[in-house]
Amino acid sequence: MVPAWLWLLCLSVPQVTLETKDGHVLWGPQPVRVHVKDENDQVPCFSQAIYRAQLSQGTRPGIPFFFLEASDGDEPGTANSDLRFHILSQAPAQPSPDMFQLEPRLGALALSPQGSASLDRALEGPYQLLVQVKDMGDQASGHQATATIDVSVVESTWVPLEPIHLAENLQVPYPHHIAQVHWSGSNVHYHLESQPTGPFDVDAEGKIYVTSELDREAQAEYLLRVWAQNSGGEDYAEPLELQVVVMDENDNVPVCPPPGPPVSIPELSPLGTEVTKLSAEDADAPGSPNSHIAYRLLSPEPEEGAAGTAFELDPTSGSVTLGTAPLHAGQNILLQVLAIDLAGAEGGLSSTCEVTVTVSDVNDHAPEFTTSQIGPISLPEDVEPGTRVATLVATDADLEPAFRLMDFAIEGGDVDGIFGLDWEPDSGQVQLRLCKNLSYEAAPSHEVVVVVRNVAELVGQGPGPGATATVTVLVERVLPPPKLDQDSYEATVPVSTPAGSLLLIVQPADPTSRPLRFSLANDSEGWLCIDKVSGEVHTARSLQGAQPGDTYTVLVEAQDADEPRLSTSATLVIHFLKAPPPPALTLVPVSSRHLCTPRQDHGVIVSGPSEDPELASRQGPYSFALGPNPTVQRDWRLQPLNGSHAYLTLALHWVEPHEHVVPVVVGHNGRMWQLLVRVIVCRCNVEGQCMRKVGRLKGMPTKLSAVGTLVGTLVAIGFLLILIFTHLTLARKKDLDQPVDSVPLKAAV
Repeated sequence: MVPAWLWLLCLSVPQVTLETKDGHVLWGPQPVRVHVKDENDQVPCFSQAIYRAQLSQGTRPGIPFFFLEASDGDEPGTANSDLRFHILSQAPAQPSPDMFQLEPRLGALALSPQGSASLDRALEGPYQLLVQVKDMGDQASGHQATATIDVSVVESTWVPLEPIHLAENLQVPYPHHIAQVHWSGSNVHYHLESQPTGPFDVDAEGKIYVTSELDREAQAEYLLRVWAQNSGGEDYAEPLELQVVVMDENDNVPVCPPPGPPVSIPELSPLGTEVTKLSAEDADAPGSPNSHIAYRLLSPEPEEGAAGTAFELDPTSGSVTLGTAPLHAGQNILLQVLAIDLAGAEGGLSSTCEVTVTVSDVNDHAPEFTTSQIGPISLPEDVEPGTRVATLVATDADLEPAFRLMDFAIEGGDVDGIFGLDWEPDSGQVQLRLCKNLSYEAAPSHEVVVVVRNVAELVGQGPGPGATATVTVLVERVLPPPKLDQDSYEATVPVSTPAGSLLLIVQPADPTSRPLRFSLANDSEGWLCIDKVSGEVHTARSLQGAQPGDTYTVLVEAQDADEPRLSTSATLVIHFLKAPPPPALTLVPVSSRHLCTPRQDHGVIVSGPSEDPELASRQGPYSFALGPNPTVQRDWRLQPLNGSHAYLTLALHWVEPHEHVVPVVVGHNGRMWQLLVRVIVCRCNVEGQCMRKVGRLKGMPTKLSAVGTLVGTLVAIGFLLILIFTHLTLARKKDLDQPVDSVPLKAAV
């Protein structure tokens, strides 16, 4: 070994100093280090000459159970101090010569696989091992030393543990010893793990402790694992398991379910209907008395004098059912139930559970009208459809809005659909309205029966008598105002028309209506007059002062002869024409035509140009008008068809059969012509052909035939006279009762 004073040698050399001109030292004396090389001149040695070790049966092979200690005085980290350990011999060499193995670098002694198998069959030992330590590492040269290890094999005490039962909330000093483990070998350290993690620990002697109180509700069981390890943390054997069971104490009160929405139960629900089922929970051990819960109803309490209770409670299951006392829609009831553990025994812990019960409505009330008889209500028969007749109000005792929705219908008294109903879906009011016109003659009164029903299906008894209401309506007779056959009248007359000329006839629209009385208003010039019974409008005097092209408007008033308050009126407009100068009017004869009487649906076509060469040479359009003769305007009607033709028909239903000359005034470019249209009015057959007289037969009759002919002729004449008189009587009656189309045609411009 190198002496310590030789590790560092300082040599003295001449002290040479370099300085600058200003005295700054550039270089001075420096120390010199001298390293002395190590030589392998030290022999390794064990810490003991004889070692003693205990080997527990059951130690896993390869796990060191003893560590050798040796040292070398040479320089550390060099080959001179690099030590290797070896087993030189084993005594005895049975059952296997290689019972042990020694880790060469660490000196860790372990059981070999062969030795482990031998120790498992039988307990052997003790063993004496001669071990060697050598420096210079794995080189063949080097210094060496030996030592002896006495290994005693002992029986394993590493045995399974029985489960341990610990009471929760145990009131003892902590840490509290609960179990003991022991590894029979030497060089042992203990390690403990808890699954799940719990308040447990183990000391160096293998004593297991619980370090704080346990809570069964937090963790009911623990699994502890304990390992026996060497100083290197390697396991000698499989860990031992210790099951710790936490015993329950009645330290938890029953927990009621969290409050939920109110429980809804329909009214009229039958006896025994389940309202709710309470299920309180107790965190104590399931199946034990500590978690056995019983129930007791606290509220609502039975009312005094009540025949029964509204609710029944099963103390075991917690089921709440309906009792015999009735419930009413809209009630909100708070149920309070006491939950007690220990099956309700004295000393049990308890909690109060609350449940809100709402009694929901069912549609058990039919709607009813507030009054069953309405009226009588008087309505004039001319009241307009859509008029409100009456308002009916119905009510429903149900609470749910959907159950108060009503439907209305007319159940009787309205076969013709004269009335109708109008209502809002969410309203209890219904309007009885008029849909058609009333008629006093058809029905002077009505009794309309209105029924109300629920839209939703009704539960229980059906509608009562209040579900119908009768509306009595009396119809007031109203006489309609008179109505004329035209809304307004017009007539075209020349300014030269003399007094007394018939212009037109004002007639009622319905010839069978009540008689009217006519009058004129606004006749400022006094030119016109009207027959108050017949409605004939004449010129009262000459039209002095009237100018061609002017118009004259008067008001025709008509009043009901029996009810003067009923009246109507229409305007009459007179258009004045220029009186045609005699030289300008050319008479043009027109060939004869025939029309049937009584009047049939055909007329005569009047053509302007085709009747006269002078007219035919002129280009239209032409204007057509009847001559100014009042009789002509009364008996005939002329309607223009186009610019060259007009249509002539009878204005009266009956005109005497003979040849008539009808003057027709044709105008063109300020010039006027008068056509004389010859019309033969005759009786016609069913085919519309004139029936003409038959001429005399040729030849001389015999006396007998002459006498027979004379007698037959006299009889025929008598019969014909009877027919003629009868016809004249009927014709006169028809003239008195003129129809609408018998009004004289108003003059056309």
